[in-house]
Amino acid sequence: MRRLVVAAAAIVAFFATTAAPGHASLPTNPPPDKIVIDIATVNGSGCPAGTAAVAVSPDNTAFTVTYSDYLAQVGVGASSTDFRKNCQLNLAVHVPQGFTYAIAEADYRGFAHLEKGASGVEKANYYFQGHSQTTAISHTLNGAYDDNWQNTDTTDVAQLVYLPCGESRNFNINTELRVSAGTSDPTKTTSFMAMDSTDGSITTTYHWAWKTCP
Repeated sequence: MRRLVVAAAAIVAFFATTAAPGHASLPTNPPPDKIVIDIATVNGSGCPAGTAAVAVSPDNTAFTVTYSDYLAQVGVGASSTDFRKNCQLNLAVHVPQGFTYAIAEADYRGFAHLEKGASGVEKANYYFQGHSQTTAISHTLNGAYDDNWQNTDTTDVAQLVYLPCGESRNFNINTELRVSAGTSDPTKTTSFMAMDSTDGSITTTYHWAWKTCP
């Protein structure tokens, strides 16, 4: 099977419990000082060691996690464990004094080839270390399908979950891609779902919501 490589980007959100139908203007005035993010740990079949990197936008309004391999597939050419790929990132976010943050909005994009009867799922949740995990938000794509896909989540300003002022807690990001053969024939076909870009990497951009601390 020829692996299809397409443009994709994901803008991911932090939800308290469930996605809200819309949001007001997000409080995004960034701190003037530089934000530093270190990857404390990275685990998962979708992000083997050395395949994830983090960069902060120059204006401190977003940060990007880039992966070099994140593809779930079933059928011809796939192993028995390829149907599910996941990644858990534990990030140390060094925020300037007097500020705290939440993650505000999500827009996932990728590409999928799903045979008739097959399906794919994209799922994610986020939490500060020591705090309860958010409810995982998932989206299902049903075959037959052979095109780019996009999922959008938003949350209301009142539901944003901020890191408590004065606390230093790592930020955890859990993502997952899963493909099921369903009623398709995996002995003759291949179905896959990916977040992929033209250079073979996956780029996930997280948009901040900032507020000042007392």
